[in-house]
Parts: sequence; C-alpha cells; structure tokens
Amino acid sequence: MTRPLNAVVTGSTSGIGLGVATAFAAAGWNVMLNGFGEADQIEATRAALEKKHGIKVLYNGADMTRPDEIRALINAAEEAFGQVDILVNNAGIQHVAPVEDFPEEKWDAIIAINLTSAFHASKAVFAGMKKRGFGRIINIASAHGLVASPFKSAYVAAKHGIVGFTKTLALEGAEHGVTCNAICPGYVKTPLVEAQIPDTAKARGMSEEEVVQKVILEAQPTKQFVTVEQIGAFAVFLASDSAAQITGAAHQIDGGWVAK
Repeated sequence: MTRPLNAVVTGSTSGIGLGVATAFAAAGWNVMLNGFGEADQIEATRAALEKKHGIKVLYNGADMTRPDEIRALINAAEEAFGQVDILVNNAGIQHVAPVEDFPEEKWDAIIAINLTSAFHASKAVFAGMKKRGFGRIINIASAHGLVASPFKSAYVAAKHGIVGFTKTLALEGAEHGVTCNAICPGYVKTPLVEAQIPDTAKARGMSEEEVVQKVILEAQPTKQFVTVEQIGAFAVFLASDSAAQITGAAHQIDGGWVAK
C-alpha cells in the first residue's frame, strides 16, 4: 500500500499491544491506542509516538467487556482516520488457579476480554474492509491457543477460541482482500506475565524464581523470553502486501515451545 494505513490496537497501553502499536507507528501508520492505565502516562506515550513518527496517534479508553464501547472505539477511529485498515485484537487478562477453585467471575471476565471482544471489534470493521477490498485482522493468541498448561483453564479456552475464530474470519474474507491471522507468542516479559508469576508460584508451591526458570522458560527451548519488538515486527509484515496470501494461520513466536 502506498498510502498510510490506519490501525486500531486493543489493549495497547502496555506490553505486546504497545509493542505492536509502536511498530506500526514506526512504519508510518496511524494508530488508535486503547487500554487502561494512568491518564498522564497514556497521554505521554501517545504524544511521544505521534511526535517521533509524524503520524496520528489517538487514544480511546473503551472497556473491552462492553460491546457498545467497542463499537464506539471503532467508530471513533473511522471518524478520525477515514477508515480502519488494520485491527489487532490484543486486549487480554489472566488468572491462574486450579479449576475447582477458579472464580467464576474471573472465567467470565477472561472469556469476555480475551475472546468475545475480538468478535465485537472484528464485526465492527469487517463490512468496511470487504467493501474496500483490503483489510488485515491480527489476533494476538498465544502458544496457549495451541497447547495447554495447568491452572489456566479460562485463558487456554479463550486462546483456543481465538485461533478458531481466526480461521473462520480468514475464510469469510478470503475473496475480499481481507486476511486474518493469529500470532501465538510464547512467554513475553510483559506486565501480564509478571503478574501471574506469584499466582503460579502459589498454585505450584514454588518460589517465584523457580517459576521463571522451571515453569516459564522451561517451556521455551531457547530459554529466552520473546520480545515485544519481535512481535511488532511480525505484525507489520502480516499487515503488508507481502503477506496477502497468508491467512487463517496461527503463527508461533514461542522459542520452540510448541515444537516439543
């Protein structure tokens, strides 16, 4: 594409989402940020990206558990940019507990944010993408969209759901220039991963350092965390013309985890 693209990245005020948004901005694309956090910090991030890369960077604080706010997020991006070319469904939360102790409200929240929000956001952009003959939907799944781990029943269920949803959107968009792919990262040192370390330690009766070495990095043969920059670079590729025939796939960036 010769013109600047316009992207919405959910859950992009930190972690993987911010890494993807930063990569998009560096590519010269306009970006709508979304997520929770301190207002001053979010504004500083938004302004810095906009100034550094000379593109439009906006922010919308839509709650991804509320369909009406998700639709309003997409509407705001369309009004500001003219259209949405790229949607990255990244918003996510986590909770770690044995299934018999898993709080029902946590299950509901994880399914709503990690899975159902992707449906509402994708539905809101899909018709426009098909009409224009171009669109890129990128779902941030997880290695847990392909394999399971104990004590993460809701997260694993949601991420497996995202992979299936990705395949369906790919088929529906295939003749209209709309691709849909899932990125399945292994462990990335984000606030989400760091927050689950104490819960995992409690569930497994281990120290937090043991969790990092024997549970988290043990899963990845490279023994290294995936970086947000690596995920951002791959997202830029999937949004490009070079990836026009890549659709319906779950792409692992997991240090070899799922290969085992």
